[in-house]
Amino acid sequence: MSKMNLQGSFKKFCKQNKYEINLQQIELIDLLGRFLNNKDSFFNNLFKKKKKFCFYLYGKVGVGKTMLLNFVYDRLKIKRHRQHFNEFMINFHDFRHEKKDDNTLSTFVKELKKKYDLIYLDEFQVTNIVDAMILGKLFEVIFKENIKIIITTNTKLNDLYKDGLQRDQFLPFISIIKKFSIQKELIIKDDYRIKNNEKLQEIFYPLNEKTSFRVNQKFREYTRNKNKVRKIVSTKGRDFIIEDFYSGVAKLKFRDLCDKNLGAEDYINISNICNHIFIEDIPLFNNENSNQQLRFITLIDIFYEKKIKLTLSLEEKLNNLSSSNKHSEIFKRTISRMFEMTISR
Repeated sequence: MSKMNLQGSFKKFCKQNKYEINLQQIELIDLLGRFLNNKDSFFNNLFKKKKKFCFYLYGKVGVGKTMLLNFVYDRLKIKRHRQHFNEFMINFHDFRHEKKDDNTLSTFVKELKKKYDLIYLDEFQVTNIVDAMILGKLFEVIFKENIKIIITTNTKLNDLYKDGLQRDQFLPFISIIKKFSIQKELIIKDDYRIKNNEKLQEIFYPLNEKTSFRVNQKFREYTRNKNKVRKIVSTKGRDFIIEDFYSGVAKLKFRDLCDKNLGAEDYINISNICNHIFIEDIPLFNNENSNQQLRFITLIDIFYEKKIKLTLSLEEKLNNLSSSNKHSEIFKRTISRMFEMTISR
């Protein structure tokens, strides 16, 4: 698609969806189009020092990063693959576990190359040492195979895995991304999710008997005339039991989702059988429950990606939900997403 066609299509797309047309977003779509079109002589001259394989887009929550990349991605005519970063890494680790040999990393990338010329990783974040230690080698092989990567994230490149365990093991990844990437920040003042969705009808607070009654009342509305079943979600030998399940509508306690040793794969499997989840008794977060908060952040990311509708009961109203020091920046995205996911439809 040509530069002018891409711009015109984006403006039409914004008009149809009643989105604000923002000059920064249009300029960014231009640059992204040049990155994806190797025949663009201006782009090649602009970045002739190093061949670029990665487009690293970062910015604050709710500024439209994912919307922009989805728009461009959906119009590409190449072999491509879009995946949440958590799922991508789960697939990689599962592949390594299955093969169990010294060449699994190279084999994994060669399998990717057979299928795709471009991989789009949404919501890129590094939260555990296992991923941190392998990402540098993984991306090095991906770039050697001439696979392009586009990334969205809330985090500046130099701040990835900040204060993480053995961060020195992660620095080779930052180095290789700097060498082969175009880094762009999308700066827009407003969080569109909050700005356009001010009336939240499915968040209840504080945590007391009155709130519990209202949540149960709302749950009965959604499950009327549906049959209750007991669901068991199995993930690598772990069983997660959903007692209140009615044809895709589930009611769960925060402690059952986040106090236990669950991870991204568990949350993906839960989301695969649900379309609407009630989460009760979400607490205030602080340095004492930061591990539970990190699980909750992961959970919301996955449920958002899977387009799960939420109804929540909280200790405080959403804008006043506190955070641990460690996760305060990334938790802003979680808050923003909960605004969008709890809108009545």
